[in-house]
Amino acid sequence: MYLQRRNRILRTTPAIRSMVAESSLTPNDFIVPLFIDEGENVETEIASMPNYYRRSIDLTVKEVKELWSLGIKSVLLFIKCKDELKDNTGREAWNPDGLMQRSIKAIKDAVPEMYVMTDVALDPYSSYGHDGIVKDGEIVNDLTVEALVKMSASHAEAGVDMVAPSDMMDGRIGAIREGLEKAGFTKVGIMAYSAKYASCFYGPFRNALDSAPGFGDKKTYQMDYANRTEAVKEALMDVEEGADIVMVKPGLPYLDIVRDVKNAVDVPVSVYNISGEYAMIKAAAKMGWINEDKAILETLTSFKRAGADLIATYFAKDAVKLLNH
Repeated sequence: MYLQRRNRILRTTPAIRSMVAESSLTPNDFIVPLFIDEGENVETEIASMPNYYRRSIDLTVKEVKELWSLGIKSVLLFIKCKDELKDNTGREAWNPDGLMQRSIKAIKDAVPEMYVMTDVALDPYSSYGHDGIVKDGEIVNDLTVEALVKMSASHAEAGVDMVAPSDMMDGRIGAIREGLEKAGFTKVGIMAYSAKYASCFYGPFRNALDSAPGFGDKKTYQMDYANRTEAVKEALMDVEEGADIVMVKPGLPYLDIVRDVKNAVDVPVSVYNISGEYAMIKAAAKMGWINEDKAILETLTSFKRAGADLIATYFAKDAVKLLNH
């Protein structure tokens, strides 16, 4: 049999496969989410996220040093707020001595080169567990945006490199950009959670931070998972308002959205490989149904193939070790 072209030639050996690979992973691709708690020498494993922990500031700093030694250059901080500090205003979010602010300072003092991003949303601080201020059973937009501006400025004052608004309120990127500019924080960036969907895959994360909504759901502000064009519209609006990076969240069920957004914008695109996606791989591997290491690399490479420039993932440290093996 004569064939003009044999496509399998470029698959013959590991050497040629790696030479012609269209997508690749490096430590530069990863953003590591970190969960931070009060106390000292505290390390609590998250039951629904095996081998992932909520740590006090001192142990978080130790973890950041290890991440930097592995070549990982960015972390994304989330804090667990004490119940007695939660209310419907979110005021603890811009407390200059709050857990987030102290965490930023400690990390930047210990590893100044680490690029520190912070979650900006009110749900960890809300007595209702929602991303915004509640009034008459409704999550109100404009009052929430005012609070998010204060929160962002407070993070900037503490030394953050980039804020990451995950709340999905309308107009918050423009308001935060204006607030940072007016406060003189012209070098602080914004990574917008532009296409954040109302997803069932957030459960383990909400367990980690005790931030599940106390009533209803988040469908009045997070996106409907049936929608595709809307994601591009949201991303373009965030870029116009001043976002430096746009994000799609979740990851695996939304690879088509990652590609659509990448094709539409002229800024870097990030994707969040979220807690439910992490938990599924961990659970299947525990049952012996899949090879965990191979699943990690295949999953993360799929994000790059779809068009993501950056990947926020709980697998980052494992992935770098596998890549270096």
